[in-house]
Amino acid sequence: MPLALTPIARRVVQAVLYEAIAITAVGPAMAWLFDAPMASSLALALLLSSVALVWNGVFNSLFERWEARQAVKGRSWRRRLAHGIGFEGGLVVMLVPLMAWWLNTTLWAALLADLGIVAFFFIYAVAFTWAFDRVFGLPESARANPGNPHAEHA
Repeated sequence: MPLALTPIARRVVQAVLYEAIAITAVGPAMAWLFDAPMASSLALALLLSSVALVWNGVFNSLFERWEARQAVKGRSWRRRLAHGIGFEGGLVVMLVPLMAWWLNTTLWAALLADLGIVAFFFIYAVAFTWAFDRVFGLPESARANPGNPHAEHA
């Protein structure tokens, strides 16, 4: 039986848990990949995470508002992929300029450096939301109405 949370608590728990795991993975990886001091890489990871946390709240609110208007309820892999593309695409637009500034490089170089991070986070975002939904259940926007033949599986 999934753990029940209010919609706001669900968003907060989801965002904080998502970012905590991300910082733990990305900070040391950036230090190693960019041959940068761990403190600088963790600071950048925290800064990127802060932006991502705000985006997470905004994007998920918008996505769930869109999702609630759909005739087919539930979260198929196709819908999960759309969620991951939207979330990560928005982050690329916001974080690449920030990374370019932090790393003192061009936007192109920052984008290239960000591709590995984007690939990791795309897979991570889809897998995380699937696992989170398994533990905490689907949000109200994705729950099927009783007897709705258009429901998709979690």
